[in-house]
Amino acid sequence: MIGLAVMGENLALNMANHGWNVSVYNRTVPGIEEGVVERFINGRAQGKSISGYTVMQDFVDSIQTPRRIMMMVRAGRAVDDLMQQLFPLLSPGDIIIDGGNSNYEDTNRRVALSEEKGFRFVGSGVSGGEEGALNGASIMPGGSRAAWESVKPILQSIAAKAEDGTPCCQWVGPQGSGHFVKMIHNGIEYGDMQLISEAYWVMKHIGGMSNEEMADVFEAWNRGKLQSYLVEITANILRHKSADGSMLIDQILDTAGQKGTGKWSVINAMELGMPLGLIGTAVFERSLSADKDMRVKASGRFPHAPITADSDRETLLNNIFAALYASKLVSYAQGFSVLQKASDEFGWDLDMASIARMWRGGCIIRSAFLNDIAQAYDEAEKPRHLLLAPYFSREMEQLLDGWRTLVGKALTSGLPVPAFSSALNYFYSLTSESLPANMVQAQRDYFGAHTFERKDEPRGRFYHENWTGHGGDTKSGTYNV
Repeated sequence: MIGLAVMGENLALNMANHGWNVSVYNRTVPGIEEGVVERFINGRAQGKSISGYTVMQDFVDSIQTPRRIMMMVRAGRAVDDLMQQLFPLLSPGDIIIDGGNSNYEDTNRRVALSEEKGFRFVGSGVSGGEEGALNGASIMPGGSRAAWESVKPILQSIAAKAEDGTPCCQWVGPQGSGHFVKMIHNGIEYGDMQLISEAYWVMKHIGGMSNEEMADVFEAWNRGKLQSYLVEITANILRHKSADGSMLIDQILDTAGQKGTGKWSVINAMELGMPLGLIGTAVFERSLSADKDMRVKASGRFPHAPITADSDRETLLNNIFAALYASKLVSYAQGFSVLQKASDEFGWDLDMASIARMWRGGCIIRSAFLNDIAQAYDEAEKPRHLLLAPYFSREMEQLLDGWRTLVGKALTSGLPVPAFSSALNYFYSLTSESLPANMVQAQRDYFGAHTFERKDEPRGRFYHENWTGHGGDTKSGTYNV
């Protein structure tokens, strides 16, 4: 294991706890990371089958061949630098595993480079945070297929186990597919967090509920269809008190940070021409939240009218439930659609049911309905879109009325619910036989001769109109980015 920050340290302990002999190494940055290995070996690793090294050559020599070396370091240049240090010290067939949040295109390149040199490379998403790293994470490996049988016993032993005992770790596919799947996982995580935050905000302001009352609701929801890790911890957060006895959530500044994987999800969805609007909204809301000073100034210029608490709390909570559940289904459906498009585009042959099962335990977005998603993709006739699968179609029919009622009430009350409304608009667009895109295409042809298709002609035939009467017949070529 190279890298002894939170994730690397806990994964090393997890491996040792499952009977593996582990060598650890940490890059030394003078004045910053000196003594990291020594502190770990003499601290949490004491008495365990973990050996520490501060010299790269000694570290590599300590590992049985074919070597399996996992890096848990910051994505980007640090990974490439370590690989260049390792290459001269390795033997043919050795395996390098990148367990960080690397960009999948970097992993594509690293797989090819490693294989050219006679080594094998695995780009593996790892989700679950500190607790998951120590007690069982969701692990999503991809890359050099020949490496799987060698790393499988280790990775599956430290992975979380679903309720049926299946390890939440299976081979994803070639190239950077493991990191692509982790990227989409993180995008869905962004969406889930924003949706739950909006549910909390509506309960607080329109429901007039206390933190304890809201915690009771989330706790109850966690015993039903909304059962998930993020709903569970939301209840815990709402009950948590500071040392002075005040509710901590009320003292936390409303500015959210981000590290980039949500943004990557949206960028790559756009590159593939796939809608990922809810996750995009969640990313943009974090950006907007960060500009606190501007929001304070704008709120003074456009003050909101006071919100009147809804007296019919039961109906309100039912509608919040509907909005949260339906919007979460939209988010997962969008994410899986991007995964399917990437699989088709890159020839990865991703198994959507297997991915859903890997997310059932250990990871941040683990949810009860992932079993239902896996079952939908296990059917002989795979759903073209997750919301068109029979089970989810029935669910959406039951949720729609409460969902749109809640969004309407929030917006007319001046309360922002951008993710709820983004999901609802996506659902309406998805289920509309006709959209105003005919006007968009007419505009494109008018100013740029970009052509259009006609309703009364077969698909694939393109036409240009001389809209002004003094234009020419020359038209632009047709293509979609």
